[in-house]
Amino acid sequence: MNLFQYMGRYLISLLALNLFLRSLYKTVYWCRLFYIHKLTNMDNSIILTAGGILLGIIVGFIVAKALERNNSSKLIKNAKRSAASIIKEANSEGETIKKDKILQAKERFIELKAEHEKVILSRDKKMAEAEKRTRDKESQISNELSKNKKINADIESKIKDYNHRLDVLDKKQDELDKLHKSQVKQLEVISSLSAEEAKGQLVESLKGEAKNDAMAFIQSSLEEAKLTAEQEAKKVIINTIHRIGTEEAVDNCVSVFNIESDDVKGRIIGREGRNIRAIEAATGVEIIVDDTPEAIILSCFDSVRREIARLSLHKLVTDGRIHPARIEEIVKKTKKQIDQEIIEVGKRTVIDLGIHNLHPELIKMVGRMKYRSSYGQNLLQHSREVAKLCGVMAAELGLNPKLAKRAGLLHDIGKVPDAEADMETPHAILGMQWAEKHGEKPDICNAIGAHHDEVEMKYLISPIIQVCDAISGARPGARRQVLDSYIQRLKDLEDIAFGFTGVKKAYAIQAGRELRVIVESEKVDDQKAADLSFSISQKVQTDMTYPGQVKVTVIRETRAVNIAK
Repeated sequence: MNLFQYMGRYLISLLALNLFLRSLYKTVYWCRLFYIHKLTNMDNSIILTAGGILLGIIVGFIVAKALERNNSSKLIKNAKRSAASIIKEANSEGETIKKDKILQAKERFIELKAEHEKVILSRDKKMAEAEKRTRDKESQISNELSKNKKINADIESKIKDYNHRLDVLDKKQDELDKLHKSQVKQLEVISSLSAEEAKGQLVESLKGEAKNDAMAFIQSSLEEAKLTAEQEAKKVIINTIHRIGTEEAVDNCVSVFNIESDDVKGRIIGREGRNIRAIEAATGVEIIVDDTPEAIILSCFDSVRREIARLSLHKLVTDGRIHPARIEEIVKKTKKQIDQEIIEVGKRTVIDLGIHNLHPELIKMVGRMKYRSSYGQNLLQHSREVAKLCGVMAAELGLNPKLAKRAGLLHDIGKVPDAEADMETPHAILGMQWAEKHGEKPDICNAIGAHHDEVEMKYLISPIIQVCDAISGARPGARRQVLDSYIQRLKDLEDIAFGFTGVKKAYAIQAGRELRVIVESEKVDDQKAADLSFSISQKVQTDMTYPGQVKVTVIRETRAVNIAK
């Protein structure tokens, strides 16, 4: 309100000053006119001018005062009106703001109340659950305590009973000891021997008889078990081996390429060795050209690449054009030919065995097994043999022979890896992974992975694959061994025999499949010879690793020589 008053007063003062100046201007104007017309009458004009000025000042002052009062009253009224309106608007806005704040406070209160109720409910729930668990534990503990009380009561009653029985038994034992002592004294009087002497004689007499009886029982039990096993497994094992046993081709890591004359060696080597380097780079096979007449040696672990190199050399020598560009062309054509031959071999093998719906990649792997050998045994021929064995054995046991053949053919596909990374994985696991990848059934995959006990056997077909694989590998002449390991195995067999007392000579014959032991007849009787044969066979079985089986024969010879004169 003070600001509006000051502004009103300032405006009124300005209006009064304006009116005063306007009246002064008009007075001066009329005095000039009067001065122009009445120049002669100087004194009257001065008086009139001063009177007009004075009159104008008075009138202007009066008018200014009146206007000031009027304007100030108007300004005060307007200021009051505006102030009233402002107060009214402020009051209304304050009421609205107050209502909004009250509503927000109520809403916040409701939210806090709901959250508080939720917290209280959750705490109540947790407390109820804890109380329930506590009650459950208390009930369990009370039940266990009641059970323990019953058990303790039973134990106490049994202890009392046992103590009573022990007392009775102690009394009876004392009576028996007395009777035994009296009987021993009577026997000592009758036999004129002490108890210890009689016991020693009895033990010595019975020791040999018990040992002989035990060995005789063991031998009879073994013979009976062998006869029973042979009767039960003759059709399953022996007939299978006789029906499928064939001679297998043996491949190694070296191939010999025969040539007509030594002049061809120079053409194969080429100028500064360009031709032979081109052949080795294209095929990945090491070519050895030495002083061997009319022969070149091809060395490589991969039999497929070795076969590609042999056929390429044959085509180059027959054609006569041997240079790096021609070598690369011939090697490419030969690779295509070998790949097609691998597929054809796989298809023929699958058709011969009666296996259907085999994935093309698996067929290709089966064909690659032709150029792979394991322990000197051709892998494809081994897989065919195992497949036939599995089919016969599965038919004898009432299982599906087609599935058995399929698993037997695919059991060693892990031995023909396509990449170097696959060679770190065991071939059984790798073959199982490939079979799973190409849609084979779970029983076939399990049989492939479990034939070397890499995974657990889950189907009846799995042990059949393992047994047939062992039969094919243990067949005489199927696999070749390294000379050093072969000689060491023979020496180990003979050393085991010499480790027993009474052995005079020992010979490992038939490639280590039979051990003949000659014993001293004075130290070893017939019964001990049978015992010795059994002991040697058990020691060989536990201490050595060998394919197939080892026959132990103990020979005891007694000679009586007389001369008639």
